[in-house]
Amino acid sequence: MPIVEVRNLVKTFSRHPAPWSPVSGVRAVDDVSFSIDEGEIFGLVGESGSGKTTTGRCMLRLIEPSSGDFLFRGESVFGLRADRLRALRREIQMVFQDPYASLNPRMRAGAIVEEGLTIHGVGTHAERRARVAELFALVGFDPAQRDRYPSEFSGGQRQRLGLARALALKPSFVVADEPVSALDVSIQAQIINLFLDLQERLALTLLFISHDLRLVRHVCSRVAVMYCGRIVEMGPTSEVFRNAAHPYTRALLSAVPSIHAADRMTRAAFDRSRSDARVPLREQAPGHWAAV
Repeated sequence: MPIVEVRNLVKTFSRHPAPWSPVSGVRAVDDVSFSIDEGEIFGLVGESGSGKTTTGRCMLRLIEPSSGDFLFRGESVFGLRADRLRALRREIQMVFQDPYASLNPRMRAGAIVEEGLTIHGVGTHAERRARVAELFALVGFDPAQRDRYPSEFSGGQRQRLGLARALALKPSFVVADEPVSALDVSIQAQIINLFLDLQERLALTLLFISHDLRLVRHVCSRVAVMYCGRIVEMGPTSEVFRNAAHPYTRALLSAVPSIHAADRMTRAAFDRSRSDARVPLREQAPGHWAAV
């Protein structure tokens, strides 16, 4: 059974480029629908500007959607009152892309991780401190590091700190928005292995947003490909990578670099002018859908 369902999600931003020009609308997310099963890692991929991050932020209501619905355990998140939404945020958390911008530079590491517990009134002060120590150990920190400021951590350590903050309230669903794209390649594998270990240990459901197709192939069981705000292909990761049906997906896959000559694909060009956004998703194989 799906724990997460996104139904016909739309987000339109108003654009007013100059005082004398009329206001126009830009559809950053255009009729997006998908579901994620409990315990699954679902990938959302596409180039910059395709609508991936906006989709994730709308789901968590960090920005308000224009229309559509997001159901968590069958409950509509978009229709919730403020008090119920506040309570639900314990179940749904986000790990942000930039570990340098997502942490308050004036707060110590322990206070950053403890903040959510304090806001939601979880436990006594001593219990919250014990939970912070537990989370520090979970992401590979020494509890003595709780008194450091974010500026005293490396990029990879800051992302571990952001992950500890997201896990503090024991959520069951986490949106990971490009969690390693701002990190050095040497650090990325460490953070991804930590994600996979914690996902299995804590039975988390993950929406993994990324533009790195090699990473998505390694991490995700299913994947959806976004182009210009719409999902153009979706299905089991192995099937989509092996038998990509949409020309945009094929172009993305052909651009993935490889050090092995046998794994390199012939570069496929994608003609944007010939892409018809009105084509609906059609089933190509069991569970594999493409807008062709």
